[in-house]
Amino acid sequence: MYLPPQFESKDRAHALALMRAHPFASLIGNDDEGFPFVTHLPLHVREGADGALVLLGHCARANPHWRYLRARPEALVTFQGPHAYLSPAVYPDLARVPSWNYLAVHCRVQATFIDGAQDKDALLKALIGDHEPAYAAQWRALGEEFAHKMLAGIVAFELHVLGLQCKLKLNQHRPESHAALHARYSAGTPDERALAGWMERLAMAGDVHRE
Repeated sequence: MYLPPQFESKDRAHALALMRAHPFASLIGNDDEGFPFVTHLPLHVREGADGALVLLGHCARANPHWRYLRARPEALVTFQGPHAYLSPAVYPDLARVPSWNYLAVHCRVQATFIDGAQDKDALLKALIGDHEPAYAAQWRALGEEFAHKMLAGIVAFELHVLGLQCKLKLNQHRPESHAALHARYSAGTPDERALAGWMERLAMAGDVHRE
């Protein structure tokens, strides 16, 4: 993605926080004709002891994307964080234009497939643990026959992260706007309030100053 240096975060903790808070990602590969093919899906982020990142996910067996991944295992995963309009009213002068603030993470990945029923079940339990841990008991209670039927209907995979870009576009290069922008976002929509929180987070890290 286009990544001006003032918006690039090299702190992996920021990227991991965004990926875990906004796990509904876009998996982008190419179909057999070379045209981009996108699947929208939740992903579980796993960080190994060696620092390696793996994204765990699955798609319906009827979705051809897994066949495209098997043929061309390198792909792109994007995570979209909070985003909001940036009004020129936050500046002390009039010679300004509107813009948009947003947070995003892009991962270059290599896909490998999970075929065993036990391993697929473990993947599903990781996703359940992310979103509704209490459902794990219900899943177990449904019985092996039902579970095997459901597992047969999906294709599970690990997406090994080869490279990562994290973009935090919060008007870092325009410090004269920060106080008014933070005040406006703090009183706004859920996305705007989330961006205000990220402004505070970066200010504490010394990356954004609101004065």
